[in-house]
Amino acid sequence: MNTEEIARKLLEGLPDALVIADRAGIIRFWNAGAERIFGFRESEALGQSLDIITPERLREQHWQGYERTMRTGKTQYGAGDLLAVPAIRKGGAQISVQFSIIPMRDESGELEAIAAVMRDVTLDFEERRMLRKALRDAQS
Repeated sequence: MNTEEIARKLLEGLPDALVIADRAGIIRFWNAGAERIFGFRESEALGQSLDIITPERLREQHWQGYERTMRTGKTQYGAGDLLAVPAIRKGGAQISVQFSIIPMRDESGELEAIAAVMRDVTLDFEERRMLRKALRDAQS
């Protein structure tokens, strides 16, 4: 198996969402994991803004950080750091996702895109919230 074949099979079979957005935040890559998690088919997501998966109440904050990262080439969420945030599915249902990002640079080192590997952690988030509530209730 050569490197290109390994990469193709990895991208096709990855159960997590892999979403790549360009400098303007337009989706340029959307794998089967993203389809499963967010409910949008690849044909619906490609060419769309990241707004399709970003809750409206968080968009301003998201775009401020995204634009700062693209302008400076620096992010506080690199090197495998995980971030957990709300996201939205097709139809508007809110989910919780945990993700890490991979800055994608061109030959000159300029940041040209951001890849995000995302996992739906909604069930874990809800379980932790219920456990914290049960603990508070028990302590009362």
